[in-house]
Amino acid sequence: MRWEGNRESDNVEDRRGENAGGGAGFGGFGGIHLGIGGTVLVLVGAWLFGYNPLTILSLLTGGGSSPQVAEVPQDNPPAAPGGDPLRHFVATILASTEDVWSAIFAQSGRTYQPPHLVLFTNATETGCGGGESAMGPFYCPQDQRVYIDLGFYQTLRTQLGSPGDSAQAYVIAHEVGHHVQYLTGITHKVDLLRARENRVQGNATSVRVELQADCYAGVWAFHSQDQKHWFQDNDISLVLNAASHIGDDALQKMEQGRVMPESFTHGTSQQRVSWFKRGYASGSVEDCDTFNAATL
Repeated sequence: MRWEGNRESDNVEDRRGENAGGGAGFGGFGGIHLGIGGTVLVLVGAWLFGYNPLTILSLLTGGGSSPQVAEVPQDNPPAAPGGDPLRHFVATILASTEDVWSAIFAQSGRTYQPPHLVLFTNATETGCGGGESAMGPFYCPQDQRVYIDLGFYQTLRTQLGSPGDSAQAYVIAHEVGHHVQYLTGITHKVDLLRARENRVQGNATSVRVELQADCYAGVWAFHSQDQKHWFQDNDISLVLNAASHIGDDALQKMEQGRVMPESFTHGTSQQRVSWFKRGYASGSVEDCDTFNAATL
């Protein structure tokens, strides 16, 4: 992916190195001790949940005391002449999402209000509560910020089998997709709907939320490629590979060796791939209406 030399966003807030508390070491979440697979499952699940990521940890701990969160290994790439290469990368991808969504919103007479992207290490305060590395990247609608500990990219490569700049860009584009849902009122409607749903129904709603964010990531990829021609050779294949590795069925098989569809909150591997491809094929937001889709 040829991302170097493009505009970088000014909406990046770097909190790395700040002391905001932290995890309690590698051990467990509340009273439940999880192995590597369980840690990845929670990490990715929180990344893609879209709203308050503390919800997932609360479910695991039965809603009790604040969970102890495992620390994620930090990614420390070698220094580059331009400074911090990963910071430049995320700022460049965020700038591209700003360009794409500003143009899409303008077509319907609206003004896009971009989110801020916060870089942190181990833990930070958010409008949705305390943020932890083990939550993975997430979007908080209360403060309209995307949060990411860049160590997640190491997890994406080594534990989820998803290397490549394009897979890392997909992470940001998906979270920005949740911001688009917030700006267009979808988040509010979903919150009202969830208040009336039981857990199984709420899980099914969450799947539609997440698949729409995947589709929005595909919309971004379509327009950013049209503008910059920066995806090369197998870059999109790497995105699809990442999407396939984070399907609920794939994660459940990895963690527990069996699949429980009623507990899905993000969609299957096939669904994640399909909805990203749908957005990427047309670049049309209208093609991302997962809520009225008869089948996913």
